[in-house]
Amino acid sequence: MSDLSPMRVVTALIAIAALIALPFLASGATLDIANQILLATIGAIALMLLTGFAGQISLGHAGLLAAGAFTAGILAQEIAAPFWIGIPAAALTGALLGVIFGLPSLRLRGIYLAVSTLALHFLVVYVGGEYETRRGFSTGILIDPPVVFGFEFWDPVAWYPVLLFVAVIVWLLARNLLRSRTGRAWAAIHDTEPVAAALGINVARTKLWAFVISSAITAMAGALFAYYRGFVSIEAFSLFVTIQYVAMIIIGGMGSLLGAVLGAAFVTVLPHAIEAASALLPSSGGLAGSIFAMNYAAFGLIMIAFLVFEPGGLVGILRRIGGKRGTR
Repeated sequence: MSDLSPMRVVTALIAIAALIALPFLASGATLDIANQILLATIGAIALMLLTGFAGQISLGHAGLLAAGAFTAGILAQEIAAPFWIGIPAAALTGALLGVIFGLPSLRLRGIYLAVSTLALHFLVVYVGGEYETRRGFSTGILIDPPVVFGFEFWDPVAWYPVLLFVAVIVWLLARNLLRSRTGRAWAAIHDTEPVAAALGINVARTKLWAFVISSAITAMAGALFAYYRGFVSIEAFSLFVTIQYVAMIIIGGMGSLLGAVLGAAFVTVLPHAIEAASALLPSSGGLAGSIFAMNYAAFGLIMIAFLVFEPGGLVGILRRIGGKRGTR
């Protein structure tokens, strides 16, 4: 089946039409979930580039999101920096952290690399917590809604086209990057580093670039999250957030940009689905305090199920369905 097959063209047109029509048909609560999916998509694509394509393990994703969010929050609080300064500054902060914490990847691999990136999370959480404490922001840093050309972004309806635009741009940049020499070098390193080096690829520089690019995109996603929510609190960036993003790329399908999108949508909607299903049960009142624990259990069971029964993730399922249809 070719890339421009009628089925794929029709599917793409339907998806585009649905995305355009959504703000006119959906409620504010539904649009809020859609915006959460778009934010998660940006962060999931960044992690997919690093882990799914370049083969570098990272457990510092929540720390990078926090770094971007706090960069935007601190600039807004201290110097009243506008939206168009906070976002690039957050990306630059992420890129710098990518260099610092990407350097261990030149010598460490596997679980040792994962532990070293975990230090990034604890460092950012400590610095962010210290800033909150010393400045007296016990409930978080408040951020005024961004104003662009006199238009204030304060509700999900106004934010939806902005986040959709950014998510599409990030997806296109990632797609073109993977088709470039850098993307092919990542693929070679992901397969076998000694062979990649034998082919003349600068392994150290290529791995470092993976961390820098992924970290910059992740921090930008964190800044967008901060502006969207209107506040920054270190409590929003626990290790569970990292687990969620790892779940996104596993459930969606490793080594696929579409997998990052599908995984982001699945993991974002799952807690809401569990909450809605729990509300339908006769004893829903007694389950209110167990929703968070149920989310933890659901993520664990679903990740195990996909790793054991469907390593290709949601993308693998779609490809298998498409293959069966193509043989009829």
